[in-house]
Amino acid sequence: MNISVCVKRVPDTETRIRVGADGASIDPSGVKFVVSPYDEIAVEAALRLKEGQGTGEVVTVSLGDEVGQDILRTTLAMGADRAVLLKGEVTSDGLATAKALAAELEGHDAPLVLLGVKAADDDQQQVGPMLATLLGRPCATAVSSFEVVGDRVRCRREVEGGSEVVEVPLPAVLTITKGAYEPRYASLKGIMAAKKKPLEVKDAVVSPSRIRVEGLALPPERSAGRIVGEGPEAARELVRILREEANAL
Repeated sequence: MNISVCVKRVPDTETRIRVGADGASIDPSGVKFVVSPYDEIAVEAALRLKEGQGTGEVVTVSLGDEVGQDILRTTLAMGADRAVLLKGEVTSDGLATAKALAAELEGHDAPLVLLGVKAADDDQQQVGPMLATLLGRPCATAVSSFEVVGDRVRCRREVEGGSEVVEVPLPAVLTITKGAYEPRYASLKGIMAAKKKPLEVKDAVVSPSRIRVEGLALPPERSAGRIVGEGPEAARELVRILREEANAL
C-alpha cells in the first residue's frame, strides 16, 4: 500500500523561545527546528505498515520554504521512500494549509494519508479533518494504533476510561497520536541513503490567510515560593491561605 504522510517543521519542544522584534512571531535565531513530534509518530506508523505488508511506498509531504528540506531529509533517513516540499507560506490558517496539501495529494496514488494529531507549535488539530473533507475521504482522529483489513482501516482511539475501535473505508485520512508507534532513530545507513533519495520541490498555491496573530507574550514569571511553617500548624495555615487568599477552596 502506498501511504502519504504530511509533516510540519516546528521549533524543537526543548528550544528556548524568544518573541521576535515585531511582537507577533518568534525569533528564529538559535532555534533548532524538527519534524513535529506527532507527525514523526505518523511517519513511524506508515513505515511499520509498509514493512508489515512488504510492499508499497511512503511519501512525506511538507508545506514551507526551502529550509523545510531539512525535516524531509529526516523522514527519508527514517525510511521514507521520497519526499515533496511544497514551497509556500505557512500561516495560522489551517484551511489554507489543508487546501495546499489537498492540491498535491489528489495526484498521489495513496489510499492512506496520515498526519500527526496536531502540530507542536499551534496545537490546532484542524488540518487533518479539513484535508479529509477536501479530499472527500472519511477521517479518524487521535488514532493510537490501526490495522488495514481488506478495504477498511480498523482504528483504536484512547478515550476516558477505555478505548474505542472505529472502522473507516479506504481511501481514508488518519491523524495519529501517542500509542503504539514510538519513532525510530535514523541509522547512519539511513542518513547516508537519504542523501540519494528523491526530494521534489514544487511551488504551492496557498490561499491568503484569514487569521492574523496580533501578538505573542511569554508567560509571567512565577512568584517566589512561600513557607507557611512546619508541622500541624503549617497545614492549618495552608488551608487558610488556600481558602481566604487564593480562593481555591
